[in-house]
Amino acid sequence: MRKRLLLVLPVLLGAALVPADQPPAAQAAAVPSPATQVAKLTGPGSINDTEARFALKATDLGILWDNGAGEILTAFGDSYGSGWTGPGGGVGDPATIDWRCNLLFRSKDRNLADGMALDSAAEDRPGHAKQFLDCQKVDRVEHTVIPTGGIAVGNRQYVQYMSVNYWGPAGSWFTNYSGFAYSDDNGETWTKDPKARWQNTKQWDNNFQMVALVRDKGYVYMIGTPNGRFGNAHLARVPEKLVLSKSAWRYWDGRTWSPRESAAVPIAIGPVSEVSVQWNEHVGKWLMMYLDESRASVVLRSSESLTGPWSGEQVVVKGKDFPGLYGTYMHPWSSGEDLYFTMSQWDPYNVYLMHTKLTDDGQVTNLVTDPGFEEQTGSTPAPPWQLNGRGGIDAANLGHSGARNAFVRDSIGTHQVQQSVAVRPHHRYRLSAWMRTAENNRETMIGVRTLRGKEIAQKTGGAHKDYEKVSVEFNSGRESLIQLYAGFFGHGQDVWLQLDDVVLEEVK
Repeated sequence: MRKRLLLVLPVLLGAALVPADQPPAAQAAAVPSPATQVAKLTGPGSINDTEARFALKATDLGILWDNGAGEILTAFGDSYGSGWTGPGGGVGDPATIDWRCNLLFRSKDRNLADGMALDSAAEDRPGHAKQFLDCQKVDRVEHTVIPTGGIAVGNRQYVQYMSVNYWGPAGSWFTNYSGFAYSDDNGETWTKDPKARWQNTKQWDNNFQMVALVRDKGYVYMIGTPNGRFGNAHLARVPEKLVLSKSAWRYWDGRTWSPRESAAVPIAIGPVSEVSVQWNEHVGKWLMMYLDESRASVVLRSSESLTGPWSGEQVVVKGKDFPGLYGTYMHPWSSGEDLYFTMSQWDPYNVYLMHTKLTDDGQVTNLVTDPGFEEQTGSTPAPPWQLNGRGGIDAANLGHSGARNAFVRDSIGTHQVQQSVAVRPHHRYRLSAWMRTAENNRETMIGVRTLRGKEIAQKTGGAHKDYEKVSVEFNSGRESLIQLYAGFFGHGQDVWLQLDDVVLEEVK
């Protein structure tokens, strides 16, 4: 049976929105983000008037979870009152900025088409949303404490938070640890459990410093990433009655659930940040949404299992349309083809409700991101693709399909286009691509290697006068991250190779 591929519907319709007389490069740049903005949720001019009702002028994140009692709980990160001037966090008069490291709101709104009403907040006095998790506010000790995920188990609410030591360069921050806090009164009061913590390493690279939380079949799962925006995603789980027992957590090692945290292998290759995961009944798959910092875009992956394989990224929101975007969290009450999610923007440092549509085209689950190079807007391959040697991107309808394809061209040596992908260890895969070459191309290649450069599988051949599909199968062995590639080796004559429609699929 063929697997299904999750698609963001407006991607399929985008070309119809662009005047036909524009060149291909202009068309690609003009295709808008598949997602649209529904409403501003916080700050001045928002549908919730949070400044007047809760002394909240600026905030970020907007982590959503169902409390199990007919409400959505929403946790925000660093938040500010009337003294905030913006743009960005922490800007304004320190005496009146009214900095709170985190806030918690509640919503019963099920009509998301016009936004999400915030009905109440955890308050320390009437009209003032309170900081619900304490933080020291001391740089290089504990600058802030920010929630990264939330979930309900029975009548108890859990929040996973990160203790931020200090902020680094753009996209980088450094955490002391991540931990769980719990509430038994629907978020009014919270207790941090000092034993339910994941201490960061001296190298600042612990894999569970920021997490998404989901429940499935009696377990709570953590999809974790390191601090900052550049790590891979990893997976852990625990029986739902033992969330606060750190020793009860087990980590996915590619084959089984290990008690060793160090055994966890990546389930999705980075850069993954501020990740949100939920089951979607409409497509019958798990969805993973996050910011890909290298592409300045919010992206979506899908999988039939939390352990993977996860599909390649599909762009949902482009940074060129919403500058400074980050922090996207799917709304648990999204239904049918409508997917709603919160999204933050650094300027004006507020949270918005966004919307996109999902569809299913019945194709295989492709683990390659941008397989047809249609999201490439420049003349040189950009992430997640890399160029090894000399080549670029054709944007003149020279591909097997669509307007774009990659190419390599030179006279001598190895020249390849490549991409790194997360796979499941000890599973079989098929890599295929459409190639066209110069008639004098004597040695073409398609293959897979480890990130250390060790060959796993390679298929070589000669020239392909017209586009031909070339495939190679392999077993991933112990590897959870691999690099796929295609290209040629030149022997002294000017040769070229065009590449398009690359597919990496699991073979059952």
